[in-house]
This record gives sequence, C-alpha cells and structure tokens, in this order.
Amino acid sequence: MMTRALAVTIAAAASLIAQQPERGPAPEQPLPFSHKTHSATGLKCQECHPNPDPGERMTLPAASKCMACHITIAKDRPAIQKLTELAKSKQSIPWVRVYSVAAGVYWSHRSHLEAGLACDDCHGQIAQADVTAKTTNVTTMAGCIDCHRKKQANTGCEFCHEGK
Repeated sequence: MMTRALAVTIAAAASLIAQQPERGPAPEQPLPFSHKTHSATGLKCQECHPNPDPGERMTLPAASKCMACHITIAKDRPAIQKLTELAKSKQSIPWVRVYSVAAGVYWSHRSHLEAGLACDDCHGQIAQADVTAKTTNVTTMAGCIDCHRKKQANTGCEFCHEGK
C-alpha cells in the first residue's frame, strides 16, 4: 500500500513535470502553413477547424476550403499550386499530426470547449506560430492532471481512461 509521503512525493513530481512543456520540433508538413499569417487575416480557429459530432476532435479543412481564398491569394506560389492540385483531385492534405493522446485515454475537444477553454490554453500561442510544433505538455498525464487541478475538474482515473 502506498504511504501518504510517497503519494505526496509522486503528486509533487507530477506537478513539476506538468509545468515543463513537452516541446518538440515541428514535423515536416506537406505544405508550409502559418497560423500567424492566417489568424492575422481575422480567421477564427473554428472556421478552419470545426468540431463535428460527437466532438472528440477538431477537424482539419479540406483543400477546397483553403481554395476559397487561395483561388486568388498567392496562387502563383508553388505550395498553393500543390494545394490547388490536391483540391482538384479531391485529395486530403496529408498533414502530419502534432498532438495525440495515448491509447486508452478518452478525450473530447467539445467538453473542453464547453468548459470554457480556448485553443491557446492547450496548444500555446498557436495563433502566433509560423509553424505548428508541440509547445505544451497537454497530451501528457501530468499536463492533464495539472490543468484539471487548476480548473477544479475531476481527476479520477475513470474520468479519462477506458472503462469509464
């Protein structure tokens, strides 16, 4: 059985780890993309990243969505020409995932949005990023527990793990 001192030590260590962002280099993407450039035009996150039912994920836009603007904007750039070809062939842009949760963890963007969290709360200052890289520890258990404690949300195992 775990002693109280050991439990306190583990909790303290988890809290310290949670404060350290899980940084990582930006993965190579099929097209260059700057959230900073796009948010500067007034685009809101949800315009390109809708949250369809049942709400676990924010989705990525189809190439055709991008082409609504890029039919005229920067159309001579090689990356936009590649985007145009993807849109014409109705292919998805093969983005490389930056954040993912571990197997066996239930996670929903919708429940976090309904709780009042903003994109920056979990993804750092993404609207100011020229490339998308891991800048937070949002997908670690320590990061989740630390945030849940700060927000006074449930931290019971069954709240996020299978078997719930």
